[in-house]
Amino acid sequence: MTNSNGNNSVRLDRIEAIVESNSRAIQAMMEQRATERLEHEERIKFLEENQRQLIQTQRGIANLLSSLDEDRPTVLRKLTAIENKVDTLIERNQ
Repeated sequence: MTNSNGNNSVRLDRIEAIVESNSRAIQAMMEQRATERLEHEERIKFLEENQRQLIQTQRGIANLLSSLDEDRPTVLRKLTAIENKVDTLIERNQ
């Protein structure tokens, strides 16, 4: 009988060791998953902030373009006027 109890004790020790090992593995997996979730949340926040900035920039550009009205000459019109004057001066000198 002592031999039988000894076997049971060894088996129990093995089972306890397996349970402890599984518990450590599960804990490590849970910690890894929590870390990955935090990293994912940080990436999402980063992307959302970039999207917000992009939308803000697009609105700024749209507002800038819409503020260019007909009674104020734009840079392109000024450059065209300068180009026409230069062309006129070149023609006169030829």
